[in-house]
Amino acid sequence: MALIAPSVLSANFLQLSNDIKMINESQADWFHLDVMDGRFVPNISFGLPVIAAIKKEAKKVMDVHLMIEEPGKYAEEFKNAGADILSVHIEACPHLHRNLQQIKSLGMKTGVAINPHTPVQQMFDVLHDVDVVCMMSVNPGFGGQKFIEYTLEKIKQLKAEIIRRGTNTLIEIDGGVTLANAKQIIDAGADVLVAGNTVFGSENPMETIAALKKI
Repeated sequence: MALIAPSVLSANFLQLSNDIKMINESQADWFHLDVMDGRFVPNISFGLPVIAAIKKEAKKVMDVHLMIEEPGKYAEEFKNAGADILSVHIEACPHLHRNLQQIKSLGMKTGVAINPHTPVQQMFDVLHDVDVVCMMSVNPGFGGQKFIEYTLEKIKQLKAEIIRRGTNTLIEIDGGVTLANAKQIIDAGADVLVAGNTVFGSENPMETIAALKKI
């Protein structure tokens, strides 16, 4: 059974407290929080104050995805704001192993996010240090995009290597996850589904989360 991580980026920010309460009361497992700096990706989302505010009400794992340049400068601040898992982009980290050691030393779970064009083989040598691989199945920066089908092949390749190396790394899929394709994604080897518009754009978000959880 996959873990479900609703993406707060798709929530109603005028009613954010209500949406946090909904996630708390739903069958969701994590809060997925996308931080964008307008440099690494062509969009700006939210940062430390919003995450700290959500943490005060959140009763589930805070899964923070940094789509920013130089993430190492801010790792400790995100820990203090409430991050339980901190994912940094492999493309933004020329010294990825150092970044992972920093995250681990701060007491957070380590995450590495990879863009659609990045071969999963680039992850292989650090898998023993990675708790979660956040595989982008859309080009990062905006919600509501269509799932890139080749991601399924990348999931299979990564899953096979995780099994071969005997690590406990989770594969998280971020972008374009729907009720229609969730089973295919899970069957390929995904462990965590990030769902934004699918959850918050539905008439009954709690029922949608429950439906994803049953797949």
